[in-house]
This record gives sequence, C-alpha cells and structure tokens, in this order.
Amino acid sequence: MSFAKAKEENLIQKIQELGKVAIAYSGGIDSSYLLKVSLDTLGSENVLAVVVNSELFSDDEFNKAVDLADEMGAQVLGLEMSELADSKIAANTPDSWFFSKKLLYQTIRAYAEKEGFEVIVDGMIMDDNADFRPGLKARDEEGVLSVLQQANLYKREIRELAKTAGVANWNKVASCSVASRFPYGTKLSQAAVDQVFAGEKYLREAGFATVRVRVHHDLARIEVPENQLLSLLNQKAEISAYMKELGFNYVTIDVDGFKSGRMNDVLAEEDKAALA
Repeated sequence: MSFAKAKEENLIQKIQELGKVAIAYSGGIDSSYLLKVSLDTLGSENVLAVVVNSELFSDDEFNKAVDLADEMGAQVLGLEMSELADSKIAANTPDSWFFSKKLLYQTIRAYAEKEGFEVIVDGMIMDDNADFRPGLKARDEEGVLSVLQQANLYKREIRELAKTAGVANWNKVASCSVASRFPYGTKLSQAAVDQVFAGEKYLREAGFATVRVRVHHDLARIEVPENQLLSLLNQKAEISAYMKELGFNYVTIDVDGFKSGRMNDVLAEEDKAALA
C-alpha cells in the first residue's frame, strides 16, 4: 500500500466516525476528492454538498461546482451570500479573509442544520498551513472540521488519489476569491471585481488556464506560469487592447510568473502571526 493510500484509509475511518456530513464544497480538487470519499463511505443519503456563491466568486465556478456535485450523485444545496455588503470584507484588509470565511461557515451551518446535517467539514489540506490563512481561525471558531488535514493529506497526494478514484477534476487549476487580485487596503467594488472576472476569462480562453489579473489602481498586472510568459508576450497587442477596453490604462506582464498568494508577500511575519 502506498503512503498516500494509507492516509486515505485513515481519512475513510475518520469519515465513518462522523456518520453524516455537510461539505463546504467549492468544486476544487480538494473538496471534490473529499466529496467522492464521503459518498463512497457514507452513501448519498448521509452527505450534503453545500455550494455557496458570492460576488467574489464567478458564476461559472459556482455552476460548475453544482453540476459536478450533482454528477457525482450527491445531494446538492446551492446558496448565496453577499460579501460586499459586509464592510469588513469589502475593506479588503488582511483580516477580511477571517470575516469572509466566518460568513461562509455561518451561511452553510444555518441551512445544513435545517436539512439535518449537524457536522460540517471542509477541504482544507496540509498545504494550507504554509500560507497566511486567517480563515483557519474562523473554521475553528465555527466548529468546522478539516478531515483532509486530520489525515495529513497534501495536494500532490490528493491529486494522485483523486485520479485513481476517477474524480473528473483531479487536475483542476486552483481558484481563489477574487479579493486576492487586489492589494490589501483596496476597497472592493462590484465594478472592479467584474473587470477581473472578464479579464481572466478572456485570458483563459486565449490559452492560459492558470492566470491572475492583479489590479493596482488603473494598472492590470498579469501573472501566468513562467513557461507561458513568451506565449503571453506574443499575444500582447490583443491582450492589451482587450484590457484597455475593460477600463485599465496600463497593462503589464509579471516576469516572475504566477504565484499563488502573491499579495501576501507584502505582509510582515509578525503581522501574519497577529492575524492568524
């Protein structure tokens, strides 16, 4: 038995002990793998996939998540929450992530309990401990369980196990709240959020599956993996024209390439510790 498979057996045991779970389901690979294992372990009658949409996630991601959970045979509950209506979230400060996760978990619990699901689990994994994640504090305060972390599972292992288990999106590109595209302290607006969604959708359709449009006032800074920088540069005229149609005055390519959590680089370690 492989090391990853042994961890999966541990995960199955933990899920069996819970008996009935509502999953904070995003449609990403981690929560999709968790959903698959939970369904196989507990049966669809004891698993509820809760998908929550907001202004900070694209409708495309929400719809794909609902469709995939449905295809996997899960009971699916689709919900909406308004993050921009919360001034603490819209302010886009480092602790906004805490309030965002807090709202997410509270929204899920309010509806899941009505459906008879007392236990809520999420898709947090071991890799999440390596970055600035104030959402972990919100998770703990709301009593949500990260069973993938409890089983000591990392992203590379989850992709391997998900592929073996036949999870359709085992190689899905990671996504994140659009708030991560703006420097801390930049107040979020619907118009600015829509700019990013439109820009990233255009770039994905142009062949860049992993892409971020980071916004600095009227400048769009585009991140793609380093091995795609030349391809991006070769399309610069079309890309620049489209971004300017969206309202950006300046368009740049980040020569360092794509990096998840880039906006956290500006935070001092003591700030991260204080907010974690």
